[in-house]
Amino acid sequence: MNDIDISNPHEYDHTHSSSASSGWLRASVFGAMDGLVSNIGLISGIAAAGAAPAIVAITGISGLISGAISMALGEYTSVRTQNEQLEVEVETERSALARNPAGEEAELAVQFESLGMEPETAKTAASQVHLNKDQALRVHLAHELGLSADERPSPWTAAFSSFLAFSVGAVIPVIPYFFGFGNLWWGLLFGGSGLLVAGFVAAKFTDRNPLASAGRQLLFGAIAVAATYGIGRLFGVASLG
Repeated sequence: MNDIDISNPHEYDHTHSSSASSGWLRASVFGAMDGLVSNIGLISGIAAAGAAPAIVAITGISGLISGAISMALGEYTSVRTQNEQLEVEVETERSALARNPAGEEAELAVQFESLGMEPETAKTAASQVHLNKDQALRVHLAHELGLSADERPSPWTAAFSSFLAFSVGAVIPVIPYFFGFGNLWWGLLFGGSGLLVAGFVAAKFTDRNPLASAGRQLLFGAIAVAATYGIGRLFGVASLG
């Protein structure tokens, strides 16, 4: 039998990825998918309307630039607002602990009881937790609000990841136009391939079925293409003249 190192009882046989709380994974996956789907749909609608390949390419690049900036600003604002809200909750709980430590300790004991502890055990555990003010704050935040004061994603990381991922995703369906064989079908082929790859890669981070994830993303892209292509055909260049 192999000896097991239990110096860290949580990590003796498994570890957790830091990507779940760092902010970059969600922003990257969302940005890449959004870039692919939105730009595939955009060039589909423009091409279906009868626009020349050069116009389709310019439209795709314009969608890339505006979309990437919008995604980055949105992610930055979203994550920063989330962190600011967390800080408000931290200060609220810290103030409550300072004003009424006995009441907060009793409250924590009740919460421990709800987890299955015997009343005396719960009181003892709460009392021991409250010996350290910082630890008491962390435990109250976790049990009352499901929050962790130590996990604050960087808004800059989220913004940069989103900007880069959206740009990479959005440029894929426009690549054929850069090399002179641009038409809608080539754009759809490149875009569809990008969706499959993006879905497959995302599944690797989440331990999901990669084929199912890839197929789901391709389906989302197909829905966008169907909608914008239909609108483009309905309101084509000829009908606008």
